[in-house]
Amino acid sequence: MPQVMEFKLPDLGEGLTEAEIVRWLVAVGDVVAIDQPVVEVETAKAMVEVPCPYGGVVTARFGEEGEELPVGAPLITVAVGAESAPAGSAQAPVVQADAEGSANAPRPLIGYGSDHSRPARRRRVRPVTAAVSAPVVAPVAAAPAPVAPAVPAGPVPVISPLVRKLARDNGVDLRALRGSGPEGLILRADVEAVLRAPAPVAAPAPPAAPAAVAAQGERIPLKGLRGAVAEKLSRSRREIPEATCWVDADATELMAARAAMNAVEGPKISVLALLARICTAALARYPELNSTVDLAANEIVRLPAVHLGFAAQTERGLMVPVVRDAQSRSPESLSAEFARLTELARAGKLAPSDLTGGTFTLNNYGVFGVDGSTPIINHPEAAMLGVGRIIPKPWVYRGELAVRQVVQLSLTFDHRVCDGGAAGGFLRYVADCVENPAVLLRGL
Repeated sequence: MPQVMEFKLPDLGEGLTEAEIVRWLVAVGDVVAIDQPVVEVETAKAMVEVPCPYGGVVTARFGEEGEELPVGAPLITVAVGAESAPAGSAQAPVVQADAEGSANAPRPLIGYGSDHSRPARRRRVRPVTAAVSAPVVAPVAAAPAPVAPAVPAGPVPVISPLVRKLARDNGVDLRALRGSGPEGLILRADVEAVLRAPAPVAAPAPPAAPAAVAAQGERIPLKGLRGAVAEKLSRSRREIPEATCWVDADATELMAARAAMNAVEGPKISVLALLARICTAALARYPELNSTVDLAANEIVRLPAVHLGFAAQTERGLMVPVVRDAQSRSPESLSAEFARLTELARAGKLAPSDLTGGTFTLNNYGVFGVDGSTPIINHPEAAMLGVGRIIPKPWVYRGELAVRQVVQLSLTFDHRVCDGGAAGGFLRYVADCVENPAVLLRGL
């Protein structure tokens, strides 16, 4: 008898709590192999194909394309042990998978298949339904509707027409009054007592619903990548007391050095790679900017390696891939890694591990044709270097006015990890290396 295993949406990356179903890769009744991708989901960080840790027949799918599922929610169920079941047999019990599963159960994965996985051909198997009689439900008697208190029938014990007129003019129901006169006779004093009593305070009316604005503008759900960016930047502004300093630098010599490097045979060196190499050298001099703040321990944590994030614009939005151990890479290696990660980002194929763990960010907003910016720090990092466009500008060079290639550099930093002296020293060293690349050679 096959055993139906339930596969839940696994944790696909650091801090991710949900994922959106983009495309189902299998249907109910398909036969799947162990580690075969069954669904393509979009997280706040990347597009991921999720493999199933069980082999067998898909018996159920949970969620439609475009629907968000939280991590840990059921994704699919798979009948393990047989590719098909005899007609008329009872449905196998569903068993939830956990890390302490039995020894003969297929191993569960954490969001990714093993290296030896090979997708199996999709084979359609007629779904098996067990003949189960519908349960008989005893009819339940409807609860009696509440009955309003009865109003006494018969004539109202009022003699004076003046009392009736007073009650009628003021909206007093005489049938609801108990008279203080002989045999319950309602007197003028009884009606006046009701009129003198404070009126009950009515509950405030709920505020009127705002006018519909659907026809006036488009509503876009703040979820997925856009939602993650919004949450992260908002958290950065809430937690980090940031400050920004900037400086203009003459990049003429840096551009000439790059041209000389690219004049020889070999891979081309990008300007971003040269700036990244300058950043890593500056962080070696000012390690407080390659750190993070541990609020729980109330400590500043200085990090030994530079995992350099860089901004990449894609169709999905702005993403920040991370170059691991940038401090140990040459400009040639940095150029190749920047190109590789940018291509993956634009194709939507970055793994969550490519987008997490950064310690410092380099933001080249000059590609958008702007000179300066005051960027928001990529939480939980402590600093970000912004680079504007490099354009010809009038510049005093060796005592004379000349046209030079000028760039604006800006550093946004967490004021908890350092003071302005360290931030200014870092930015000045970067500017010196941009203006005279030979300064960088001295520290290598």
